[in-house]
Amino acid sequence: MKILHTSDWHLGRSLYGRRRYDEFEAFLDWLAEHIEREQIDLLLIAGDVFDTTAPGNRAQELYYSFLCRIAHSATCRQVVVIGGNHDSPSFLNAPKALLGALRVHVVGAIDPQNPEDEIVVCRNAEGVPQAVVCAVPYLRDRDIRQAEAGESMDDKRAKLAEGYRAHYREIGDRAEAARGDRDLPIVGMGHCFAAGGTTLADDGVRDLNVGSLDHVEASAFPASFDYLALGHLHVPQRVAQSDTLRYCGSPIPMGFGEAKQQKLVLQVTFEGRTPHVEEIPVPCFQPLRRIAGTVDKILAELQQLTLEGSNAWLEIEYVGDDLVTDLRDQVEAAIDGTALEIRRIKNRRIMDRVLQRIDTAETLDDLEPTDVFARCLEEHEIPAAQRPELAAAYAEILQALDEADTYAE
Repeated sequence: MKILHTSDWHLGRSLYGRRRYDEFEAFLDWLAEHIEREQIDLLLIAGDVFDTTAPGNRAQELYYSFLCRIAHSATCRQVVVIGGNHDSPSFLNAPKALLGALRVHVVGAIDPQNPEDEIVVCRNAEGVPQAVVCAVPYLRDRDIRQAEAGESMDDKRAKLAEGYRAHYREIGDRAEAARGDRDLPIVGMGHCFAAGGTTLADDGVRDLNVGSLDHVEASAFPASFDYLALGHLHVPQRVAQSDTLRYCGSPIPMGFGEAKQQKLVLQVTFEGRTPHVEEIPVPCFQPLRRIAGTVDKILAELQQLTLEGSNAWLEIEYVGDDLVTDLRDQVEAAIDGTALEIRRIKNRRIMDRVLQRIDTAETLDDLEPTDVFARCLEEHEIPAAQRPELAAAYAEILQALDEADTYAE
């Protein structure tokens, strides 16, 4: 049996105002062709299908067109989709019955009244079971922890850890019951931040909880899982150095911090219950290039890209000592008539000077909400000893607002 593990498509995401639908479409075309060529039996999408809880029409069109194409292929027998922290559970689940007719099983969020919905028995063309999938979506705080007044951060951390462990234990037990005495692999899914996981600056990974409360230990996942397909982190990586507990990462770079990273999907071939994991490189559909240095260095690299005929999107950062007020004019003149496109210019020297008073060189695109709050604390001269607790409370408020938007009907 062949399984393809993908996650974090983030359909609808833009990069500093530039829509990326051409990239998403090219990736989905490549993915469909790979599924057909390699005769993949099961496709896993481990959360964050969309970038926002209210995706636009074009993002929806790409998603549903892809699923229809896969449903009509002669190879892929099943698609399993779980919700991520960027996804709206109600939006993902709305066409669930219709997608079920296309052999697409969707679990937008857990349903305490219907836990068996997270168990999917995948069958071949003859109807013979081939694998059992534990389709566990993103577990929100309210799903697995009962909040109590006056509890400490350590209390919250302990409750969340036990909540994750208890839910996966229940679903793992159900999967073993569904397998019975048959020699079938059990494949787990999840959308979470596994302890020890790696992120990159500018990769768009949104914090799931306050501080490190959301970090899930590898021991929380049942030993019965023959493979664990995780989503949320955009860097491909192993969990606890295991070849079978994996993040495949996002299929396209979410930001310039990932510009040089080779993107992957993971192909898992089972012989009985023994998996063989193969890393499949995803082509680069839109090059990104970050250039930092003096004006001379920046202009020299732009000239080289022009000679190469590059169509890269550019992030320019000037870090020289001299004050350069016409940096944008020089850069735009250098790429005039080329296929290069500037997405962001950071003039660090001007920013450093302006920040001594008020930073008008930045926009909200440059800052995360937590960055803005940290600057407010600095501006109002809040004592350093009070800042960690205030920052944690602010992060908890942001999380509550995000979950309220997600669950709004």
